[in-house]
Amino acid sequence: MPERLTTATGLPPGHCTAREGRSARVSDRDDWDSADLTDPGSPTVEVRTAASAALIPTIRAVASDLAARADFDLDAISDLRMAVDEACATLVDVAAPGSGLRCRFQVRDDRIDVRAEVEGVDAEATVATDTFGWRVLETLTDDVSVSHNPGPDGRPLVGIVLGKSAGATER
Repeated sequence: MPERLTTATGLPPGHCTAREGRSARVSDRDDWDSADLTDPGSPTVEVRTAASAALIPTIRAVASDLAARADFDLDAISDLRMAVDEACATLVDVAAPGSGLRCRFQVRDDRIDVRAEVEGVDAEATVATDTFGWRVLETLTDDVSVSHNPGPDGRPLVGIVLGKSAGATER
């Protein structure tokens, strides 16, 4: 039987604990500065982890589950799962040591928009758009872009924003 998420004493409102005592934030409000994901009527799921390749499968599983629950076809589920994996892996490579990876999913009727973001290692940290990995992202998604914004401590917030429709798209 799957473990049930329970409220933990001492955590801020909107947080819950998962197994191993880790906390997960569940939010239905748009408190993350994101002009790309601002539809207040759409359910939003945000996952925050350490920027570590070992934790990417968890985020990939969330993407897959959300797409399945939104009635995406099997190809679209697979495409979204692989795109989220590639986006997160790309961002982990430019993340500052000890920083976090934040991934927000906004579920619409026929589309899921994703914004993944890390604190860059330095002011020059960015995502290269001339790589095989970027080509994979362009192929798997309906649209994809890079964001680069000022962050705390003088380091940039480097992100990838992507969207995927529920049905198969012609490429």
